[in-house]
This record gives sequence, structure tokens and C-alpha cells, in this order.
Amino acid sequence: MASASTSPSSDTTLPGERSGHTWEARHFGMPAAGWRRRWFVVIFENDTRAGRRFDVWLLIAILASVLVVMLDSVQAISNRFGTLFDLLEWGFTIGFTLEYVARLASVERPLRYARSFFGIVDLVSVLPTYLAFFFPGLHALIDIRVLRLLRTFRILKLVAYVSEYRYLAAALRDSRRKILVFLAAVMLIQVTMSTLMYVVEGAENGFTSIPTSIYWGITAMTTVGFGDIVPKTDLGRAIASVMMLLGWSILAVPTGIVTAEMTRRSGGAPVGRCPACGAGNHVASARYCHQCGEALPGDEGS
Repeated sequence: MASASTSPSSDTTLPGERSGHTWEARHFGMPAAGWRRRWFVVIFENDTRAGRRFDVWLLIAILASVLVVMLDSVQAISNRFGTLFDLLEWGFTIGFTLEYVARLASVERPLRYARSFFGIVDLVSVLPTYLAFFFPGLHALIDIRVLRLLRTFRILKLVAYVSEYRYLAAALRDSRRKILVFLAAVMLIQVTMSTLMYVVEGAENGFTSIPTSIYWGITAMTTVGFGDIVPKTDLGRAIASVMMLLGWSILAVPTGIVTAEMTRRSGGAPVGRCPACGAGNHVASARYCHQCGEALPGDEGS
């Protein structure tokens, strides 16, 4: 009989011991034992009760801190609650600083974590408040409040807690060559059509150069149309109409590329939900639910 310390339901059982080491454990290094190992499980793992609670409270703190930054940027609200916002900001800054230090202390390779994407985000999210406190008189910064806007980088920390993020990131990574080819084709069309517009309209109608025409072509193809440059001739308007319609038609191409890659990675097209537990995202060939094992409706789980 397994002891309580190794039971799958125990909070002290390490996820890496049950189902293989996580990416964080392999990349940053999980301590062998002691308080650093326990901290690692709470901070970097999410399949224990303590880890889930840590993630939930951290998400709440991130959203609250970003909300404070947004409200503080509204002058009327800032004038009334500025002192409260400053106190809350220092509270969030100290809390996120302690979290950052705890992450560095709980891994075997802290420099690797500090150089990682989320390590840099963690550092950037707390630096502005300290810089504004220690260097309020730096004239080169023009307005020290600009640094405070960098605190909204904390919202990037949310990406670490979205379970589908890595799945989507992998699909985007595998689709990057097709997307780059597509963007190159769009740019070729842009340059060709914009140059034609420069020849047709000319400087007298605002198309003073090919780069200016390309700027107009981008706004036309994206259907933004600022109106600062508009075609005056009938032929120019016909070209503009083609570019606007072309802009609408190419919107779905990158989405289709990424969707096809996600479908390929999942092994088939996602189908309906399980009638027992409601889980979705089953592949076309699935016969049983990947969550509860219930038989899916239809001959092939569709």
C-alpha cells in the first residue's frame, strides 16, 4: 500500500514524480529536496491544490494591478484616489518582487530563468516603480510617468497560465513559413498596385511619391481609409476599389493557415462535446471522451 506522501491525491506528491518532469523542471532545474523543491512545486506546477491556489491568487493580483494602472491614467480618478493607487501599486510591486525572487530561489538554474521570456517580463513589470522612486529627477526621461505605463507588461504574465497558449504557439511556429510567403505576396501586390496608383493619380492628387502611395495602398487594403489621400480620377477609384475588395478577400488566408496547422496537430477536425461531462475538442476519429471515457454520439464520435 502506498504511503500518504506518495499518494496521487497528496499535495506533497510532486507532479514530476507522477507523470514525468514538466518543461520548467527540465529547463530550469527542479531542486532535489527541501524547501526549494516545495516552493518549485507550488510556484511552477499547477496540478496540486497549493499550486492551483497560487496561480489563482497570482492571476487576481495581475489583473488588479493592471486595473489600477488603467484607472490611474484617468486624470479625474487619479486626482481623487491618487494616494490609494500609489499605496496599491507599491503593494503590488513588493508582492511581484517577492514572487520574482522566489522563482529565482526555487530553481537550480536561476540565470536561465532570468534570461527567459517570463523571467524578463517579471523583471520589467516591477522595475518602473523602483526607477520612478529612485530617479525622479532624470530630465532625459521627460516624464517619469511614462515608465509607469510599462507596468501593464504584467498582463503578459497571464500567458503563462493559459493552458492552450503553447498549443497555439506551436501552431503559429509551424505555420510561420507559409504566413511569411503569404505576407511577401501581399507586399508584392501592394507595391505593384501602389506604383500604378502613383502613375495614374500623380502628385497633384496627393500621391507625391511611391512610398506615399504605398502608405495609401496599405490603408486601402486594410479598409482603414484615413481619408488624407484619396484618388480623384475614375481609373484611380477603380484601382482603389479592387484593392479594398482584395483586402477583404485575403483576411481569411492567415486564419486558414493557422487553423489547418492546429487541426493537423490535433490529428483531425474537432467535433462535438461529450454528453456526460461536456468536454469538447475531440478529433474526428474519437469514439470515447478524452476526459471521462464516455462513448461519444455517432459512429465515429462525431
